[in-house]
Amino acid sequence: MKKTTILLLLALCLPAAAAWACTNFIVGKDASTDGSTIISYAADSYTLYGFLRFSPAADHPAGSMREVKDWDTGRPLCQIPQVPHTYTVVGNMNEHQLTIGETTWGGRHELEDTVGIDYGSLIYIALERCKTAREAIDCMTSLVAEYGYASSGETFSIGDPNEVWIMDLIGKGPGRKGAVWVATRVPDDCICAHANQARITTINFKDKANWRWSKDVVKFAREMGYFEGKDADFSFQAAYAPFDFSGLFVCEARVWSFFRHFSDDMDSYYDYATGKTFVATSGKDAGTPMPLFIKPNRKVSAQDIKDCMRDQYEGTPLDITQGTDAGPWGSKLRYGGLGFQVDSVQYWYERPTATQQTGFSFVAQMRGYADPKAGGIFWFGVDDAATSVYVPIYSRINHVPECFAEGNGDMYTFSHTSAWWIFNLVANWAYTKYSRMLPEIKAVQTALEAHFNAQIAAVDAEVARLPGDKEVRHYLTNFCDTQADNTMTEWQRLYIYLVTKYIDGQERKVENGQFVRNPYGEPAYPDRLPFPEPYLRTITSEVTHE
Repeated sequence: MKKTTILLLLALCLPAAAAWACTNFIVGKDASTDGSTIISYAADSYTLYGFLRFSPAADHPAGSMREVKDWDTGRPLCQIPQVPHTYTVVGNMNEHQLTIGETTWGGRHELEDTVGIDYGSLIYIALERCKTAREAIDCMTSLVAEYGYASSGETFSIGDPNEVWIMDLIGKGPGRKGAVWVATRVPDDCICAHANQARITTINFKDKANWRWSKDVVKFAREMGYFEGKDADFSFQAAYAPFDFSGLFVCEARVWSFFRHFSDDMDSYYDYATGKTFVATSGKDAGTPMPLFIKPNRKVSAQDIKDCMRDQYEGTPLDITQGTDAGPWGSKLRYGGLGFQVDSVQYWYERPTATQQTGFSFVAQMRGYADPKAGGIFWFGVDDAATSVYVPIYSRINHVPECFAEGNGDMYTFSHTSAWWIFNLVANWAYTKYSRMLPEIKAVQTALEAHFNAQIAAVDAEVARLPGDKEVRHYLTNFCDTQADNTMTEWQRLYIYLVTKYIDGQERKVENGQFVRNPYGEPAYPDRLPFPEPYLRTITSEVTHE
């Protein structure tokens, strides 16, 4: 039977990775099936309520100020001068299709600060003010240089319809305004990923067209005692986010699992990505690192990325739905965080891309080939991606659908019209008998997304026919509202169906989509399925026998 925990002496367990979250996948325009650039993002937090952020375009009078609040806590941070005009922002994509995602890696604790602008605010300020990825990099880095950086180490995915960049950034610690950072363009024919671990190592200082960096990125590392040697040998990751076991097993393993879907040789990196080499060398060597980006062995579609966001390590030794700790019905839930201690030894659970604490996730499709009037598609879902649906949300709409709207419920306020609550009802019920219910959920999920995908060409054609921007925005808004409403209706029906079928741990009989009744019209007797035999064998010593 699969052993689903990794043993590691407590002395090697440095930062507490249990709080780390989020995963990003990136696709260059020549690596995608249709010429889109693609960025995906799972915003994972046990305190994050899933809604679709929206701010309309606006003009601002001279002297206006923009308040900055910490995205995670709501804590007021500072005020900065407002720009004359801000763009419409839908989620993490603006009307010009600029998209920004992130993952937090923390890094050197002494470089954290609470003064300035936090990582989340940097994202949304840049989306309000910028049209391109390069403009966004300039905006974000200039803001932290002027006001300070009120977060820990971050990796940002920053993309527009023409190019996508990855940027690692960390502050300089209390009393030192600014940040050190490096950014590189993902080659157009490549894919990339990051998952709570800084991934940029050496910097190509000669290639200023595709690399950007803070002037003191190496100097500051030397000053702090993080690096000695030649500039050409400098590694951002090694200096500012040195590996520990969790950075590999909890984080890099997600990147490895993404790459394996589009590469034929990722098995060679398994010991690196799962921390086995790190443990074998007592933390002296993590092994040969995975490349920052790879050329996929086939073209990648937006639907491929949606499916990868649902990855639970299926088909690998890390499959979280297998093993004793998955229980009799293959549940992905692990209680008490990412691991546990017994007799002063730390054990770790797998941490796949699809996780129960996701607030929202998206697959941003930045379509340079499409009519600019239509713009990009922000495929949006709430809660666990494995049991969610990605609904098409165009970037040039007037408002977001009610089920995704901010203020429609919150973490402590249930709402029957909130997608986050309805999808949580389905997912949490499914966790009780996961191997039985997940296939039924996926059937509805697949049908809905296939229906959405089939409509896009017709929507684009209609947009091209419409005479003006006002008509386009009205049409796209109505389309997105309809798709979201239909999704909610289907998911509410699905919840009622699953509760009815699996109530009290039994399984009601179904034929041709209908619950079976006996010849007299009464409910047929349910199937009382026993635990699967492998699980029964694990409990024989604790159950009375003849």
